[in-house]
Amino acid sequence: MNTEMRVYHSLGEAAGSFGPSVVSIGNFDGVHLGHQQLLRRVREMGARLDAKPSIITFDPHPTVVLAAEHAPKLLTTIEQRLGWMERHGVMQALVLPFTREFSLQSPEQFVERVLRQAAGVRGVLVGENFRFGNRQMGNTALLKEMGARDGFAVEVAGGVFLHNRMVSSTEIRRQVRAGHVALAARLLGRFYGLEGKVVQGRGVGSRQTMPTLNLDTTAEVLPACGVYVTRTTDLGTSRRWNSVTNVGVRPTFGGDGELSIESFVLSGYEPPPPERIRVEFLHRLREERRFADPAALKAQILKDAARAQTYLRRLAAIESE
Repeated sequence: MNTEMRVYHSLGEAAGSFGPSVVSIGNFDGVHLGHQQLLRRVREMGARLDAKPSIITFDPHPTVVLAAEHAPKLLTTIEQRLGWMERHGVMQALVLPFTREFSLQSPEQFVERVLRQAAGVRGVLVGENFRFGNRQMGNTALLKEMGARDGFAVEVAGGVFLHNRMVSSTEIRRQVRAGHVALAARLLGRFYGLEGKVVQGRGVGSRQTMPTLNLDTTAEVLPACGVYVTRTTDLGTSRRWNSVTNVGVRPTFGGDGELSIESFVLSGYEPPPPERIRVEFLHRLREERRFADPAALKAQILKDAARAQTYLRRLAAIESE
């Protein structure tokens, strides 16, 4: 798999070295199964046309600039998206700063300035709902006309369905927020995770129940409150542990409404403690609820841990097949 993806951040930087390329264009939030199909086809098209498999994407998300009140909360940061694209064989990416001025380009100007002059395209692969140019006046039919005129191939990819469900970033956000993390994982092609630094908790849990790793994250899409089977990775050392994670307001300890994400490592861990972690959500065990006292909560945590171990053994057996 390609591990040296080059990232360009302006049209001027790309011009002269980006092409010849085959590109797919979009936001790619989550880099889910649908996006992964596009990336496979970009690699195949690039091989046919002797051109570099590439991505053109935007930062920030165009809706943030054009209609901020309707801008979606994102599953991934731009850095995470680029990392997943690199894992899927993308050779280079052009990350264009999206501004209101940029949005005013006509479809013809977009093709000339971005695709031909900067990207040097030999082929373009887009989804069937692709729109481009001022007021989204350009569509796939127009892009095909321009490609035939200007000498680049255009292919249109249909959507990906899983269990009669369209794979989309919107659907994945919906499933994560509902706590359906196992379904979200199937749509993503991997487990959904949150990253951030480990922060000091209030210490009540460690004294009265179990010590936990408390995650402070800037992630925009969080799983519903509840208890989950998780995997926790130390981003500094790559140590990884099976864990049980509570997302919620800690009602047993008089939760004040402040959301916390606390992970109990099932096997414990050797020092040093991690500074930054990634918590991947595998399966939802139960809702968060209030217990009569810390002793009752500790007993429930042990039950949760036992159920998590059973789930993880089954998962390990499936993954080894």
